Amino acid sequence: LRGSVDLKDIAGKTFWIDCDVLQADGGTRTASITGGYIALLLAFNRLKEMGKLEKIPFIHSLASISAGMVEGKPLLDLNYHEDSQADVDMNFVITGQGQLIEVQGTAEGQCFSKTEMDQMFELALQGTNRLLAIIEELRIG
Repeated sequence: LRGSVDLKDIAGKTFWIDCDVLQADGGTRTASITGGYIALLLAFNRLKEMGKLEKIPFIHSLASISAGMVEGKPLLDLNYHEDSQADVDMNFVITGQGQLIEVQGTAEGQCFSKTEMDQMFELALQGTNRLLAIIEELRIG
């Protein structure tokens, strides 16, 4: 989350984001990151309403999602069964402008090519754009 916040705007303040995923079928890390973004956005909104922040200090919106290669096909937001069968497992944290904050990828079964990585990134970009659209629809930000 740090890569999406203007830290000068919150100098002297500490925000502790702790996410427990109570029920999931895969993607717990990425769900925690997206949920953490929402929680921090809600906290910033409340602090601004209370006059403790002049502005919302996010530089970027962000969302996180997993992608992988299963049986030679790129898949988005792998469930537990798909993840356990995946040749490649990747996690992406992407801004609303399509910039990467974090990429984590592991060849679980076999190596993967740049072309396959690009396919997974494109899926992840579509997925994070959809997540950010849902967040906007909920009027959280």
